[in-house]
Amino acid sequence: MNLIGKLRRSFRTLVILLATFCLASIIISAYYLYTGSKQEMALVETTGEAECEDLKLLPYRSVELKTPKPIDPSKTDPTVLLFVESQYSQLGQDIIAILESSRFQYHMVITPAKGDIPPLTDNGRGKYTIVIYENILKYVSMDSWNRELLEKYCVEYSVSIIGFHKANENSSPSTKLKGLPLHLYNNVALKDCVVNPQSPLLRITKAPRVEKGPLPGEDWTVFQFNHSTYQPVLLTELQTSIPPPAALPKAALYATVIQDLGLHDGIQRVLFGNNLTFWLHKLIFIDAISFLSGKKLMLSLDRYILVDIDDIFVGKEGTRMNINDVKALLETQNLLRTQVANFTFNLGFSGKFYHTGTEEEDEGDDLLLRSVDEFWWFPHMWSHMQPHLFHNESSLVEQMILNKEFAIEHGIPTGMGYAVAPHHSGVYPVHIQLYEAWKKVWHIRVTSTEEYPHLKPARYRRGFIHNGIMVLPRQTCGLFTHTIFYKEYPGGPQELDKSIRGGELFLTILLNPISIFMTHLSNYGNDRLGLYTFANLANFVTSSTNLKLQTLPPVQLAQKYFELFPEQTDPLWQNPCDDKRHRDIWSRDKTCDHLPKFLVIGPQKTGTTALYLFLLMHPSIISNLPSPKTFEEVQFFNGNNYHKGIDWYMDFFPTPSNITTDLLFEKSANYFHSEQAPKRAASLIPKAKIITILIDPSDRAYSWYQHQRSHEDPAALKFNFYEVVTSSHWAPSEIRALQKRCLTPGWYAVHIERWLTHYPASQLLIIDGQQLRSDPATVMDEVQKFLGVSPHYNYSEALTFDPQKGFWCQLLEGGKTKCLGKSKGRKYPPMDQESRAFLSSYYRDHNVELSKLLHRLGQPLPSWLRQELQKVR
Repeated sequence: MNLIGKLRRSFRTLVILLATFCLASIIISAYYLYTGSKQEMALVETTGEAECEDLKLLPYRSVELKTPKPIDPSKTDPTVLLFVESQYSQLGQDIIAILESSRFQYHMVITPAKGDIPPLTDNGRGKYTIVIYENILKYVSMDSWNRELLEKYCVEYSVSIIGFHKANENSSPSTKLKGLPLHLYNNVALKDCVVNPQSPLLRITKAPRVEKGPLPGEDWTVFQFNHSTYQPVLLTELQTSIPPPAALPKAALYATVIQDLGLHDGIQRVLFGNNLTFWLHKLIFIDAISFLSGKKLMLSLDRYILVDIDDIFVGKEGTRMNINDVKALLETQNLLRTQVANFTFNLGFSGKFYHTGTEEEDEGDDLLLRSVDEFWWFPHMWSHMQPHLFHNESSLVEQMILNKEFAIEHGIPTGMGYAVAPHHSGVYPVHIQLYEAWKKVWHIRVTSTEEYPHLKPARYRRGFIHNGIMVLPRQTCGLFTHTIFYKEYPGGPQELDKSIRGGELFLTILLNPISIFMTHLSNYGNDRLGLYTFANLANFVTSSTNLKLQTLPPVQLAQKYFELFPEQTDPLWQNPCDDKRHRDIWSRDKTCDHLPKFLVIGPQKTGTTALYLFLLMHPSIISNLPSPKTFEEVQFFNGNNYHKGIDWYMDFFPTPSNITTDLLFEKSANYFHSEQAPKRAASLIPKAKIITILIDPSDRAYSWYQHQRSHEDPAALKFNFYEVVTSSHWAPSEIRALQKRCLTPGWYAVHIERWLTHYPASQLLIIDGQQLRSDPATVMDEVQKFLGVSPHYNYSEALTFDPQKGFWCQLLEGGKTKCLGKSKGRKYPPMDQESRAFLSSYYRDHNVELSKLLHRLGQPLPSWLRQELQKVR
């Protein structure tokens, strides 16, 4: 009896403790003090944890927990195979947006009628770690052959499936998924969902999480099952005001997201009973990708945010901050530090406008300066002018010095190393004078912009480093200079709240490890929407997710960014004239008419210089100006010159006398085999036409070797050709470097395929180098047709063969000729047969691939290639 009494007392104590904990949780989650707003706006109500009585109703609490089938991610590449209904389907686009924002690799396939699937393996390794179906019915209705093939792949390579079912007016009330012990009930109206805290999927999603109120739409699908392989992830109740389908069994809660643990057929799945419109579905979708990929495709829990307040001291009377606004700013900053580690507002100032408001607003200016040590500070321009309007560096320096003197006078720190240009002018497109002035006056190391590479879509914004300054992507948060009243928010205040509660603003933090938010002084006066927005956002993120919010000073933040994304250090220049926003913040002295219309890309030693001179004979074709270092070649896209920026590049081109008919071009023979040049060129001049010349790769290799000998390359002088091309991995570095320059450009199919990745085949012309040497007039007629240049130039009358030189020259008046320089057309001893045999074997597979490529492109095979292919037989 004593034992029973003790057990009863222990049980009573436990119940009291649990009840106390639940009550405390409710009080804490409901408690939030927000004193800053003149409108006395409270935080948007959120429900962070399930109520105790809700937990008692969850059916999974009485079900024995099962362990999911283990996932082995080592057998596959970290790529998603995505089947969509069409290229433009909304759900498909939403899935892609999340994959791209998360920087997950994916391969999209439009779901075929019979369920045909692309190749799933490559050399015994799985190509995909997860398969996603926009419409799960397309998966279960595949023909038996393809479904068996896909499911065998999933089992063998430990690959999982994610599927969605979006009901419509034509959906049957209930559906049984073919081959699975699972029923779907469609077009159900739901409310009050709760996240299952025992789901193994959950990582970012915080549970238990209750979302009160009706779920959007009346077209939900719920899942019913009686197999232990299934576990609910998200459970909901029926809306009592809307009759459910008659076939729907009665239950306390219904699952609208379920996980198949793989206990039925060895394949793990996660199924969604709607699309991704509902914000919790987005969270669970991201967690599902992480879990089912064995954490190969996983987002970190760390989130770094920086809130910039631009235009301090700038603004019309009535829109600025007074003393109470500044006090609210300080109070909210302290409040945010309880949820965002080290949170500090970052204030951007233009000193010229200090004390230009009302008396109350001037007092607010003074309180800001008395509180200078409470914030971080960064400079705008003194007069808030756009830097691209200043055409010389000295004028920018003068403006910056005025702002710096103001900062020193008022005790504002000047060593943060961060600056932002008004309207992002001069940051991108780059105004090099701004970068130089920033470094001279402020020693700037970091800036940010929303314009690189473009404003929209925001998920494509990236960072880059230029001229020693790290440029970070900046995010908008729906607050602009005119956004100052809650009730007048564009689209209504519910749009702002929707953005905070699972909408665009919430997703910005969810999908970006680092977010710099742009706000304005006016957002912190009047209704103080800036404070309202970020206080509510931090509260919603911390109550809904397991994300760890924190803030770093700008320089440390930039260093963290490029640690996470080292591939973004190099910029990818775009054409400023293709984006109206970019044209508006680009110097009026600059013009895109200085960009070439076509490129001659090489490779070297194939006749590119001869083609260059032939092109210059045409009255409507104009080349770049010569370079003091690389002569007729600019060599912009393939090396360090690229980092000098597009202004440097365009300075090489004259202004065409007729921008409609004249064609600018450049010839840089190193572009052909460069890994970077195709992508860079396509980014800046995507409509440019590309010309390449091919000769026998063995002859090209030998010609390059002799070229290096003539330029007294030590390796070429020390080793004979055969020793160079046959050298092993253990050979000295100088001979290996020469070998690479001899052999690698001859991998013609590899390099052309790289260019075709970025340019359509219609913009590529492949010239037979032998024909150019023997019959240049015919080749130049083909080139003119390809370029669409006018007038037609008669090369048959303009060229003459010089028997002494051994090649064709330009025929001048009086019978004189203009030929290539002495360095061209050198007479070399013939290649030795041993080297010829080795190279013929070395290039055999490359030549076969080239023949396949030319056949695919509908282009004839050069005579030298036909001869080499005959040796293969």
